[in-house]
Amino acid sequence: MTERFTGNFTQQEPIPDEGIEAALQVLRHGRLHRYNVAEGEIAETALLEQEFAAFTGARFCLAVASGGYAMATALRAVGVKPGDTVLSNAFTLAPVPGAIASLGAQVVFVGVTEDLTIDLDDLSAKIGQARVLLLSHMRGHICDMDALMAICDAAGVTVIEDCAHTMGGGWNGVASGRHGVMAAYSCQTYKHMNSGEGGLLITDDEELAARAVMLSGSYMLYDRHLAAPGPEVFERIKYDTPNISGRMDNLRAAILRPQLQSLDAQVARWNERYQMIEAGLRDTPGLQVIERHEAEQYVGSSIQMLLLDWSADKIGEVIARCDARGVELKWFGGEEPVGFTSTYRSWRYANAPLLPDSDRVLAGIVDMRVPLTFSLDDCALISRIIRAEVSAVYQSQV
Repeated sequence: MTERFTGNFTQQEPIPDEGIEAALQVLRHGRLHRYNVAEGEIAETALLEQEFAAFTGARFCLAVASGGYAMATALRAVGVKPGDTVLSNAFTLAPVPGAIASLGAQVVFVGVTEDLTIDLDDLSAKIGQARVLLLSHMRGHICDMDALMAICDAAGVTVIEDCAHTMGGGWNGVASGRHGVMAAYSCQTYKHMNSGEGGLLITDDEELAARAVMLSGSYMLYDRHLAAPGPEVFERIKYDTPNISGRMDNLRAAILRPQLQSLDAQVARWNERYQMIEAGLRDTPGLQVIERHEAEQYVGSSIQMLLLDWSADKIGEVIARCDARGVELKWFGGEEPVGFTSTYRSWRYANAPLLPDSDRVLAGIVDMRVPLTFSLDDCALISRIIRAEVSAVYQSQV
């Protein structure tokens, strides 16, 4: 009998009971706005910022409305203005170039390797074209950060990290987000902590932190932050930093705080599932697994594979055959954007030249979510289905 998977690729685990109770307390007292606190009360949002700063080892943290807002705020804080150019990955999701475009800046795309990380040779060739790199750790793949920072530091290029897919990960023992001057994280439902929407921004730079707080819409209530600089820093910047409101509220912060406490354990669970699927896919004819560097501490909340140099029709056939057996695969190589999948060619506002070497890689990327609602047996079944369908289509080509 042909095996079929019956699970749900978009079903998340429930919010922890502690988060539900904390959310109910916020709902009962009604003080959802982060600056609406009772006498002697510390807002849930301020506590989350303090705890996330401690988790990452950063001096300062700001909770905001989304990961995309966090990236745009970081770009504004470092001084990106309309007409500026910003380097970024060709392999990423639309909110990354979107954050750049929202400032009226122009993205310069840097190529992708078969490891699905930024092409450091291409970065070296383009490093003089901008003074800021918005680095996307796309789908949780972290490049050689020591080498990347050496390139950027030598050229005087400021690095902002998009850690939407690497919260809880790292490189060579350094937490993801701690190499650049600022880092943005997402708390959207399909990320590593779930508040539906939400974002976090960290930095060690006191002036950048103060600017981010003012940009997020603190008015003159910045003293209610626990993970922010002192009032003397705000005095230097408060009159020339615009309010572009994008605060996180206490309800979402209450939901997130218990999730942060269990994040390390959740990362271990994701990686168990990822490794089970990866082991089942390894050595599948025609399929290339993404090899991980020994210095990379990844979070396997999704898995990617390459059907390199396959035709679009054959990749489509694999996706359709897997879908018929209950396994949902997404393809990043299509000519038209579908759902959340798209390529740099889709974002016409970016006006980017083609990248033939990267196009070859992008055309072969197949992507799959790995929810924690899957058991290890589920993961083994999923890998068997993918392996069987890829093998069948591959054999039909040779």
